[in-house]
Amino acid sequence: MTMPPAKRSKVRGYDPARVRSALIGQVEAVTAAAHALTSEQRALPSGLPGWDVHHLLVHIALQIDAVPRCLARPESTARTPELDLPAWALSTGKVADELDRETQEEAARAADGAARIDEAAAQLEPVLESAVRPDLLIPHRFGAMRMLDFTVTRLVELVVHSDDLARATGSRITLDRQALAATVRLLTDALAAKAPGGSVEVRVPPFAVTQCVEGPRHTRGTPPNVVETDPLTWVRLATGRLDWASARAAGAVSASGERADLSGQLPVLG
Repeated sequence: MTMPPAKRSKVRGYDPARVRSALIGQVEAVTAAAHALTSEQRALPSGLPGWDVHHLLVHIALQIDAVPRCLARPESTARTPELDLPAWALSTGKVADELDRETQEEAARAADGAARIDEAAAQLEPVLESAVRPDLLIPHRFGAMRMLDFTVTRLVELVVHSDDLARATGSRITLDRQALAATVRLLTDALAAKAPGGSVEVRVPPFAVTQCVEGPRHTRGTPPNVVETDPLTWVRLATGRLDWASARAAGAVSASGERADLSGQLPVLG
């Protein structure tokens, strides 16, 4: 007897054409930045534990060629509920040690991080159309996942690590607007999933607004508890690159209302 497909929870959708364009744009930006680095810059600390910039470049390459690697696997026939994007974000911390080990091993093999990114980009190019297929269900370490959704996770990885690379080396790296928008939206959705509720409104103009945290729900007028910040500050807060107290002290976040303290809910991505 044929089983009906599992129902997906109501989550934000992403346009395949925009995701494809964003992926191309961010890969091109980080590739150009990688090739502009000097040998001295590649030896600098990355800001991530145990990694120098060479390790970071190799890790970026691994995030790019994860797309063709996933597409090379058989399509998933799992009948369990699909992994959605907020669940992915909240699960990444579980595999941090595994990802670190994979990066360390690959960095030891790859002499040139920029060349490793070139190799990954070359493998990506022939599969770009398949990379944004919403109908393709792929196996994933946390459960079956739509290929389009998995590609959105690559945008998050590329935006976050492009910013890591820029801060580590002092380089100027363009963040593709669509890639940044997708990253901000996914991370705000993950916050709402981690701290469900309607007592705090989080605004990250011009890309996202969400409500979260248990408590009295706002229905009209100005919400009593509001957090607002810019996209890049939000990305850094949501991924643990910046702590809440430092962001508040620097004036990078405005927070009004007795419940508008997200320090206990951040980061959302490990």
